[in-house]
Amino acid sequence: MEAAAVEIEHLSKRYGRFEALREVALSVPRGSVFGLLGPNGAGKSTLVKSLLTIVRPTECRGTLLGERIGHRRTLAKVGYLPEHARFPEYLTGRQIVGFTAGLAKVPAKQAKRRAEELLETVGMKDWADRKNGTYSKGMRQRVGLAQALVNDPEIVFLDEPTDGVDPGGRIEIRKIIERMREEGRTVFVNSHLLGEVEQVADEVAIMAHGRIAESGTLESLTRRDNRYEIRTLGPVPAEVRAELEGDGLEVAGDRIASTAADAKGVQQLIDRLRSRGVVIREMKELRFTLEEVFLKAVQSVGKEESR
Repeated sequence: MEAAAVEIEHLSKRYGRFEALREVALSVPRGSVFGLLGPNGAGKSTLVKSLLTIVRPTECRGTLLGERIGHRRTLAKVGYLPEHARFPEYLTGRQIVGFTAGLAKVPAKQAKRRAEELLETVGMKDWADRKNGTYSKGMRQRVGLAQALVNDPEIVFLDEPTDGVDPGGRIEIRKIIERMREEGRTVFVNSHLLGEVEQVADEVAIMAHGRIAESGTLESLTRRDNRYEIRTLGPVPAEVRAELEGDGLEVAGDRIASTAADAKGVQQLIDRLRSRGVVIREMKELRFTLEEVFLKAVQSVGKEESR
């Protein structure tokens, strides 16, 4: 079995008495888009910077691309777009990508070819020779994505890649992330924008107060309690409603909420309703939204912190 792109057994970071990261454990599958979610100040950027050795963790056991975290040669296989990335205003987009290629020791001919390809990929080909100081926020982020890919990395860390970008720009950035996954890269997206991550991520982790509160696939996190909703033609008759509520079911108007192992488990309830002459017009599985999962996880950690 291929090793995970990121496998953290234990990672902590303390600043004096303040614990920015607390015994973080995390696994990121190769070739996936992984979303790290959390409110501002949760420790997301500190975690990414610890993995990239920009910040030195207090305690760290884990691997990045199969090697111990901090292995220098392995870091050459990493692409990174930091939050609020700032590049010199006087450089053009082409020069920014070329500058990053030089830092990554990409051979000159290869760097020139990669820069041309990437600037076209991120939609900046026509503006490549304009200075960074003339770019909009979205254009700067696109150039930032291009420079993060110039060394042809196996894993790319994107810290708040769509923050401050207009809706059209966000759509384009999502497409670029999806393209990275199609190319076989692992993409680690750090964000507080749930809707953005939900549309591209295969797996997510929710961070609060420096801890991982929840993690898993979107399917496993949003599909819980196996709840189903049955909608009837018109309100549920009073006598039937009384029976159902007596059995612990939730009834409101024409809606009945039921918990069952699977859809087959709801069949008895459907048969029961039909036998009472109740017409069923819809049955669907109820799922939590990522926002609901997020709020519940963050609040749970918050309550533990306040004890």
